[in-house]
Amino acid sequence: MHPSSPSRKLLIQRVLLPTIIGGSLPLAFLLFIILTKEEYFETWMIYPMTIIPLGGALGGAIFFLLVFHRYRVGTKKVFAIIFSIIIYLVSLWISAIIAFNFTGHWD
Repeated sequence: MHPSSPSRKLLIQRVLLPTIIGGSLPLAFLLFIILTKEEYFETWMIYPMTIIPLGGALGGAIFFLLVFHRYRVGTKKVFAIIFSIIIYLVSLWISAIIAFNFTGHWD
């Protein structure tokens, strides 16, 4: 497939949407927590605010690749959705552990 073909551009656009949604959900949650309690904001919180949404973006991309690209109908799609949700939550969890471990706030 040639890099400038329309199908490659369409595939990139279709992967970017779940990636952006998967990354923006944890970022919005973290920003909501910080904005409601501004007195608790410290500079170490910037690192988790970048790493955790990256984990969500990875989970969103995997969700697209499993559900919409590979399995389109039937019971395989249901299992792919359940498996993708588990992968999304695990990627958020692992990225949170990595982010808080690097900042020294994970015991």
